[in-house]
Amino acid sequence: MVGIKSSFRTVTAVEVVRQEKMMAAGVLFPSVAQAAEWSNQEAEVQPRGMFIGTPEIYFTKRIDNSRVAKVADPKRRRQMISFGITLSMFFLLVMVYLWQHFSAIEYGYRIEQLKVQRDAIVESNRALSLEAASLKDLSRIEQLALQMGMRRPTDGQWLPMESATDPSTPVLAQASAITVISTEP
Repeated sequence: MVGIKSSFRTVTAVEVVRQEKMMAAGVLFPSVAQAAEWSNQEAEVQPRGMFIGTPEIYFTKRIDNSRVAKVADPKRRRQMISFGITLSMFFLLVMVYLWQHFSAIEYGYRIEQLKVQRDAIVESNRALSLEAASLKDLSRIEQLALQMGMRRPTDGQWLPMESATDPSTPVLAQASAITVISTEP
C-alpha cells in the first residue's frame, strides 16, 4: 500500500479514495442513505437530519443596463395604439349601457313615486269634495244661522233672482225697486 505522510498521521491511498468518494457522494447525492452506500458505511454512522447535499447559494450578478437603448418598433406601436382605441371604445360602450340601465331603474322609481303622489292627491280631492258638499248643505246652513240668532226673512224682505240655466253664464246686473222695511216704529 502506498501512503501519504501528513503532519498528523499517515493516510493510505484507500482512505484517500474513500474520502474522495464520500465528498463526491455528498455533492452528487443529497440523501444520507445514498452517501453511505458509496462510502461503504452504514447510514446510522452519520448524524440524523444532516444534509450532505449542496447548499443552495445564489450569487447576484449586477448587470449594467445604462448602455442599452430601446429601439422603437413601429409595428408594435401601431398594435398598441389600435388595442388602446379598441379598449377605449369597449369601455365607452359599457359605460353607455350602464348609464342607460341605471337611468331606466331611476325612472322606474320616479314613476312609482309619482303614482303614489297622484293617488294621494286623488284621495285628498275626494275628501275635499265630500267636505265641500257637506258644507253647502242648506239644512246645515239654516241650523247654524238659527244658532247664531238669525231669523228667516219675512215676505218682502227678499227677492228671488232669475235663475239661469247654466251657472257659468254671466248675469247682467240690474237695478230694481227695492223697498226697505224698517223694524223700528
